[in-house]
Amino acid sequence: MSSLVILVVEDEPGVRDAVIRDLESFEPLFRIEPAEDATDAKAALEECAADGVRVALIVADHLLPGQHGTEFLIEVNQSDEGKHIKKVLLTGQAGHDDTIRAINQAGLDYYVAKPWSGADLISVVSKQLTDYVLEESGDLLPYVSILDGSRLLEAIAERGI
Repeated sequence: MSSLVILVVEDEPGVRDAVIRDLESFEPLFRIEPAEDATDAKAALEECAADGVRVALIVADHLLPGQHGTEFLIEVNQSDEGKHIKKVLLTGQAGHDDTIRAINQAGLDYYVAKPWSGADLISVVSKQLTDYVLEESGDLLPYVSILDGSRLLEAIAERGI
């Protein structure tokens, strides 16, 4: 079982399934956890914390039932653990003001517009996860084969590991 999670927060089942399908290549080392809204995502975060599993990345839609995705990401970013989580907003509905709030208050790392290209999403997620493991993981070697191997090998050499 992986000790790192990618949390996908999307209320439309078909879209959520498509995102998860695009991210399957990361599953050998990252567990993909689906959530249909902010409440479900918060429960997933609590469950991960209780199990000692770290969330490395949240990919969230903006228009969610109940609490908007940007509000959820702002709330996550206000927690000590949440500041370290990489955050990607995947939406076609966030307005300019919402996007600016997400960047300034949620520590948003990237914005991907719907409809997205699977290759583009994989590239964005790979970069964000590579950044995460470089910042948060001591053992980089397991990630070389599925993330940005050249950046990770360079860091391994620099660290003398």
